[in-house]
Amino acid sequence: MQPPLIHADSDAVHTDAQTKPRLRECKDCGQFQVVPALSPGTRASCLRCDAVLRQTRVDPFGLPIALNLAALMLFFLGSAMTLLSVSTAGQYHMATLFSGPQSLQASGMWELALLVTITTVAIPLGRVLCTLTVLLGLRLANPPRMLRMVFAWAEHLRPWSMVEIYLLGVFVAFVKLGAMVQIELGVALYALAGLMVVMVGGDVFLDGQAVWEEIERHEAQRTGTQRVRIERARTERAAGALGARLTRMGCHTCGLVSRGRDGAHCPRCGFALHHRKANSLTRAWALLLASAILYVPANMYPVLTVISLGAGQPSTILGGVHELLAAGMWPLAALVFTASVAVPMLKLFSLGFLLITTQMGWNDRLRERTTLYRMVDLVGRWSMIDIFMVSILVALVKFGAIATIQPGGGATAFAAVVILTMLAAESFDPRLMWDTAEPSRQEHV
Repeated sequence: MQPPLIHADSDAVHTDAQTKPRLRECKDCGQFQVVPALSPGTRASCLRCDAVLRQTRVDPFGLPIALNLAALMLFFLGSAMTLLSVSTAGQYHMATLFSGPQSLQASGMWELALLVTITTVAIPLGRVLCTLTVLLGLRLANPPRMLRMVFAWAEHLRPWSMVEIYLLGVFVAFVKLGAMVQIELGVALYALAGLMVVMVGGDVFLDGQAVWEEIERHEAQRTGTQRVRIERARTERAAGALGARLTRMGCHTCGLVSRGRDGAHCPRCGFALHHRKANSLTRAWALLLASAILYVPANMYPVLTVISLGAGQPSTILGGVHELLAAGMWPLAALVFTASVAVPMLKLFSLGFLLITTQMGWNDRLRERTTLYRMVDLVGRWSMIDIFMVSILVALVKFGAIATIQPGGGATAFAAVVILTMLAAESFDPRLMWDTAEPSRQEHV
C-alpha cells in the first residue's frame, strides 16, 4: 500500500527551485506520507494530525548565516558588558550575564549556577556556533563529514536554549527591584534583546530539511550514489540472513525514512533509529512522578529570602505573586502565576492524562490529545522565569545590613520540576496514542 500524497499550502509564486518529493513519517502520529515537490515559502502538513512536515524558505542558507553571525556578535557584546546596575545608600552593584551563576555558586547552590550557565550561555552559544559551522561548511567544495553530527546536536539542543526566558526573568527582577533601589539598564540588556530577536529569526528562516538534504547530496558525491545503494542493500541482505526484521522508520533527528532494525543507525545523521521511543511510557511515568514529588517542596519552601535591616522575609512562588498583586502589578503577577504555578501544574496533569489514556488504549479525540501534547512540550520551559529572576536578584541585592537577597531551597526544587517535566514530555512518544486506534504495521523486506 502506497503512503498518501499530502497537499501543500503556499503563499509563494511558483518557481523552478522546488524540493524533491520525499517520504516522511509524522513524528506526532506516525503516519507515512509522501511530501510532494514544494516551492519556496510552502508548508506541508500531516493529513492525519495536522503537524507541520516541511516548511520551505525562500533563502534557506544565506539569511540564516547572516542572522547567526549577528547573533554571535550580539552574544559576545551581551556577555562582556553590564546587564543591570543598582545603587542605594551610597552603595553600587552591577550584574553581567555571569553574575547570577557566580552569586548562586557563592551561596552554595552550584546546581542552580550550573543550570543557569548552561541554559543562558553554553547552549545558546553552542547552537549559534554549530549552526554557523554547518551552514558555512556546506559552502565548501568538500564539506567535512562531521557536519551531520554537528547539525544534529544543534537541533537537539534547541529546547534548552533559553535566552528569551532569561530576558523575561530579568524584566520581572527589574520590576521587583524598582521599589528597593535605583536601577540603570546596561548595554548588555539591549544586546541580549537583539540576540533573542535574531536567534528566533534564525530558527524561523532556517529550513532544517534543506540542510539535511544538502548534507546528503555532498555525502552522495563523496562516496558515490551507487556505492551507497550497494552498501545499503548489502546491509539489508545481511540482516535478512540473520533473521532480523527490517522496519520502515523515520529518523527522529533528521527525518529520513529508511529500513532497518530497531536500534540501527540512521544512514544520514548517524543517530539511532527506533520504531517507537524505547520504554517511552515507563520513562515518562518515572520522570513525571519525580517531578510531582518535588513540586510540593518547590511551593512550600522559599525560593528567596529578602534580609532587610537584619530581618528576613522568606518568599515562596505564590508569595512572590501576592507581592506583585499587592503592589498593583496585575499583568506581571498574572504572567508569573501562569509561568510558575499554572504551567507546571497543568503540565503534570496533562502528561498524566496522556499517559493514562494511552495505557488504557483510548482512541477518542486523538487530534485534540496530540495538540495537548504539543502545547505541553512547547510551554514547559517558560517556567524557568523564576529561576532566572532569582539569579539576577541574588547577584544585585548585596547591600549588607541594608538589604540582601539569598536563594532558598525552593528554587532548587522548582528548577528540578521544570527540567524533569521537560524530560518527561520528551520521553513520551505521541505516536503510541495513534497506535492504539490503528495498530502500526511494520513493513518487512
